Amino acid sequence: MDIPLFHLDWLNNRMLIAIIATLHALINHSLAVGFMPLVTWLENKGVVNSNPHEITDPKWDKMVYKMMWTAFIITTTIGAMTGVGIWFSVSLVSPNSIASLIRVFYFAWFVEWLVFVTEVVLILIYFLTWKNANKTLKAKTRHIKFGWYLSVFSWVTMAIIVSILGFMMDPGNWNNEQSLINGFTNPLYLPQLLYRTPLAMVLAGTLGLFLVSVFTNKGDTIRIKAFRYIGKWILCWLPFAVAGAVYYFNVIPKTMLANLQVAIGTQSFQQWYDIMWKVIVGSSIIILITAIITVWKPQIMKSYFLAITLVFALGFMGLFERVREFIRKPYIISEYMYSNLLREEDYPLYKKDGILKWATYNSTPTVTNENKVEAGRNVFMLACSRCHTTQGINSITYVFDRMYGNTGKPFKEDMMKSYIKNMHKSREYMPPFPGNDLELDALVAYIKQLQVTNEVLEGAQEVGVAINKDQSVEAFKSQFANKETQNESQNNLVKK
Repeated sequence: MDIPLFHLDWLNNRMLIAIIATLHALINHSLAVGFMPLVTWLENKGVVNSNPHEITDPKWDKMVYKMMWTAFIITTTIGAMTGVGIWFSVSLVSPNSIASLIRVFYFAWFVEWLVFVTEVVLILIYFLTWKNANKTLKAKTRHIKFGWYLSVFSWVTMAIIVSILGFMMDPGNWNNEQSLINGFTNPLYLPQLLYRTPLAMVLAGTLGLFLVSVFTNKGDTIRIKAFRYIGKWILCWLPFAVAGAVYYFNVIPKTMLANLQVAIGTQSFQQWYDIMWKVIVGSSIIILITAIITVWKPQIMKSYFLAITLVFALGFMGLFERVREFIRKPYIISEYMYSNLLREEDYPLYKKDGILKWATYNSTPTVTNENKVEAGRNVFMLACSRCHTTQGINSITYVFDRMYGNTGKPFKEDMMKSYIKNMHKSREYMPPFPGNDLELDALVAYIKQLQVTNEVLEGAQEVGVAINKDQSVEAFKSQFANKETQNESQNNLVKK
């Protein structure tokens, strides 16, 4: 309400965050949290299994170094850019929610930043000193210790961020006692951490198997040995990942699980729901079979099958992130802020006065017959545009046209008003309409015009901003001056 709204009508605002955040999560889990301990463990195996006159097995160490080189390049480029990209995209698309989260988790995020900087320093030390560390056993042992330090700091970074993700789904009793400790120790923190940690190890294992197949030749002794080691790694962590998933699912709030059942009532999400379960079951089976084969008969394992396993494992992770985001609706911060960035506690005020009156960047503080469509456009930007577009992904005209059976017929105003006013009752993933009746009329008029004109909604980054004259600095100065005058008059009356 107090910040100009960025909008990408062709892509959908949430899709921008989803693409960047999902890519970052995949890299973070598979190439940092899980991969660093795996690489360190494999490096140590090279020392333990080397000949007495060698510091480490040179062929084995070269293979593990190449695996680390891959992780280093990806994490310090795409991983780093998407990490920064999350902040940029969330600040643009969802400024109110990130501002609220920063207020709650300021010190947690500060600690996470310190941990992240330390992680960056450690990964530079670990990778860039690898070859020099092979000169003496003492240097190699010290290098392996740095690998374990790096592994710990990579995990701590995730452990802090997971608390924020859990808070957004279920803040627990934070609304009663608003403190960092209450926010950090939310009901979903530990279950989600116990699920994500072994999942990261499994993802790292599937990636490790694929990289071994790329960096070694078929029939090599180190290839077979590495397959066996990593296969055992996966078999060790996979049961914990499955158990963590079950535990996590069982503590998700019932309202969210019920919301999932309502959400899959739409045809589009029903397809996602069916695919989700097929990918989850299929991925688990494929990963298990792959791990068993690499331990039992590693010589028959093919690179293309390992690539398929990796794709399914990453798909599993991607779908998990998609579903986690969806079932949180209608909130972006559960029981505090709706997905349209409006706080739940402010709704009575908006219902009474309308949202346009209180929006700082808004050209129509009140709805009139002359500005009805423009006011509807402003209402749509404030109440709908965080999840919907006019002509792009999740288009509002497509939503209504689908309700009419894709007939292309003009939308009926009365039916649209009734639906918008009560949509949160039948579709629990939708927040209630926040405005008054005049704003509802204006929104319907705007959507009906969209059906005819196919107009594209442009954000503040393209059209600039208009200041609500009732929320301007001049208006507040005038109100303050009037109040001062009234106080002075009252004081004079008291003196008389």
